[in-house]
Amino acid sequence: MIAYRLFILLYPKIVWLLRFTNPKARLWVTGRRGIFKKLAAAFYKNSKPVVWMHCASLGEFEQGRPVLEALRREYPSHCLLLTFFSPSGYEIRKNYDGVDHVFYLPMDSPSNASRFLNIVQPSLVLFVKYEFWFYYLSEAKQRNIPLLLVSGIFRKDQLFFRWYGGAHRKMLSFFTCLFVQNQASAALLESIGYEENVMLSGDTRFDRVISIANGFEPVPVIGEFCANRTTIVAGSTWTDDDEELDHFANTNPSLRFIIAPHDIGKDRLIECLQLYKNAILYSDYERALQQGRSVPADINVIIIDNVGMLSRLYKYAAVCYVGGGFGEDGIHNILEAAVYGKPVVFGPVYDKYFEAEELLDRGGAFSISDALELEALLKDLLEKQTLYNAAAAAAGKYVADRAGATESVVQFIQANRLLIN
Repeated sequence: MIAYRLFILLYPKIVWLLRFTNPKARLWVTGRRGIFKKLAAAFYKNSKPVVWMHCASLGEFEQGRPVLEALRREYPSHCLLLTFFSPSGYEIRKNYDGVDHVFYLPMDSPSNASRFLNIVQPSLVLFVKYEFWFYYLSEAKQRNIPLLLVSGIFRKDQLFFRWYGGAHRKMLSFFTCLFVQNQASAALLESIGYEENVMLSGDTRFDRVISIANGFEPVPVIGEFCANRTTIVAGSTWTDDDEELDHFANTNPSLRFIIAPHDIGKDRLIECLQLYKNAILYSDYERALQQGRSVPADINVIIIDNVGMLSRLYKYAAVCYVGGGFGEDGIHNILEAAVYGKPVVFGPVYDKYFEAEELLDRGGAFSISDALELEALLKDLLEKQTLYNAAAAAAGKYVADRAGATESVVQFIQANRLLIN
């Protein structure tokens, strides 16, 4: 606990210092100014039972979103509160209309946890995937507030399974139920004595991507650009990803490429325009269409310079490339692509993602280590129909077979009367 207490003491101070040079740090600090006054004003006259879901960032929100939406349908008279730790989640979803309130979570501490729960008075608390804050969890437990972990994922290198991870192991005891994504996570928890409050539910991300695909909304500008041409969509790319793909795009003018960088800052967009020789920004292409202007005939690459469109872009692909696999943190969300029944390609770093390993095993995904492997694979997929059809079918079936995690969580809430409708 000493290390944890030092962390929660020093982290805000470090972020405060970084705010002068780091935009995200500045948002982290300014977003929490007066946070308790804002919370008090929002909940001052609330008389509805409150369901509080906390997410680390945007990815965890998308994971928890199916549960939030299901609870909204099942308990329309309840008040839904969504909190974020990271600016990258809060700033994008602060106006999300699927809940009643969206706030930053005050930094963990005994006083902050007590004050927060005094104001919010939640009837049910849900934390998503791997967000664990000791004092918030402990305070909820002391108040006998039902506490659920949604789509938890555990690996043997985490602190829970180290000899010095006593504080982390104790946090697990605060949960009413730990819903885990896979059997490996359940087995790890059992190895340290947690079995009764563990349930294998699967991953709610499968339900989320299926919902997006079922409610697909076309992107007219992209439809115009693709115009029935064979298209490669590369999503959430970093510089290393684009450096592996750019030669193939530059030497295959008959193909269409849609590149959605993970970072859409000015410098990164300029970099993409330099790597892809015949490229145009999405906003410029859209403006040209609106004004009736033509674009150069040799343009075969669109660089996406907005946020929130990627999950729909994969629909237009023949093959999907998912970025992040050349960095330490690994690949981004491959399910957004696989749900459409498209072969998925990514870099060599994917060991933290069980869905990547499973999809590789089933033949719906492929991992490459360099540009030569990538180009050879793309040629094979585009030229060998039998290979392509098998990979596409495997990808779509993999996602469809794993639906239902959201229903498991909601059924548990109902069966145990954690909320009264």
